[in-house]
Amino acid sequence: MDVISPADLLERCVQLLERIDARQAGGLLEPDWGAARAWRLRRLGTALQLQPIQQLAPLRFADLLEIEPQKARFQRNLAQFAAGRPANHVLLSGARGCSKSSLVKAALNEWPELRLIEVDKDDLHELPLLTEALARRPEHFLVFCDDLSFEAGEGGYKALKSVLDGTVAAGSERLLVVATSNRRHLMPEQMKDNLEARGRGPDGEIHPGEAVEEKVSLSERFGLWISFYPFSQDEYLAICAQWLQGFGLAMNDELRAQALVWALERGSRSGRVAYQFARDAAGRSNV
Repeated sequence: MDVISPADLLERCVQLLERIDARQAGGLLEPDWGAARAWRLRRLGTALQLQPIQQLAPLRFADLLEIEPQKARFQRNLAQFAAGRPANHVLLSGARGCSKSSLVKAALNEWPELRLIEVDKDDLHELPLLTEALARRPEHFLVFCDDLSFEAGEGGYKALKSVLDGTVAAGSERLLVVATSNRRHLMPEQMKDNLEARGRGPDGEIHPGEAVEEKVSLSERFGLWISFYPFSQDEYLAICAQWLQGFGLAMNDELRAQALVWALERGSRSGRVAYQFARDAAGRSNV
């Protein structure tokens, strides 16, 4: 049995007392930072807890096909960040199922020194507390917000704005926000937003254009916008072939026809649909 030195025992006791104090005060319960490389922010009573993610997705950048321009821009920005050079917060937006989230998962395998905190939209109002805690750490953290969008008046909107670029406090060079969304500006855009030319909004607002500016201001705080578009049929089939190969199958005329029907039934030719088809085909073939 390992013998714990008095100094180590004292340090563990101090950490335990800090966690108890944080839980009672509603603060952040900091984890064992050496136990994992990725965590999820969760509420535990009145306190916040970082739950470790032990099994990371094995994705690599080479696994992600037909998004070479987007991948190159994302890799370049992440390489700058991992090296301690200036880098921009990233908004990955556009067509669903086109590997936006997969790029983030692949980044952890490309740069093992990076750490990641996944934050749900409902917990975004806790970002200032989280970023304050991370600022004391020496590691480089990605704060990941997946499938992000806001409706009018939703909470967390202003907290995210302030973390990105909006407080008097200096931002940490060891923290980078990466968000994915199907909406370019993260908020719904409506016909009434275009009524500025009439001089008055539908609700009597004198300067409706300012409401539009407010909506755009959040997405503009991301320094790097990377847009994704629906795949063509050939691109979709190439991705199907790659996933089939990963399951030990080779694309042939029969599987090609099945893949096209699969996409038609789902109304989408995305990377996600291609992966789901490959799994189904592999299951049916008993590979």
